[in-house]
Amino acid sequence: MKRNENLILLSRDHHFGLLCCWKIRQGIKKEVSYERIKNYINYYWEKNLHNHFKTEDDVLPELSNEGLQNQMEKEHREISRLIGSINQSNNQQLLSDFADALYKHIRFEERSVFPYLEEHLSDEQMDTIGLELSQHHHKEEDDYADEFWK
Repeated sequence: MKRNENLILLSRDHHFGLLCCWKIRQGIKKEVSYERIKNYINYYWEKNLHNHFKTEDDVLPELSNEGLQNQMEKEHREISRLIGSINQSNNQQLLSDFADALYKHIRFEERSVFPYLEEHLSDEQMDTIGLELSQHHHKEEDDYADEFWK
């Protein structure tokens, strides 16, 4: 499906988010230490994901579909909660839970939220989103030095 040009910046972030999930899963598969993967997750949260969530919250209109709106907000909270849990534990399962939650959240937004916006918002509303994204959006960074996934 061709994405509306006004949502492309968020979709590009999602691409990097899926890559983050892949890197975490590769690290788990290679039995990389919890600490190294945790450090990458914290880096990704601080450099990218936290800002992405804030941008979505600030720029995207509240959805008239309560189910979609509630699920998006719930998933943002769950991912944020997992970050805190990862930092207070050494539970390897939390790393996998984080990768799974982020992956599912990205797929939900790409397959449900964005199509909903494209279908229910006017061209003018979509253009406003695009303009605001261009002003608020930060460039996705992933220049993390410890390439544990390789």
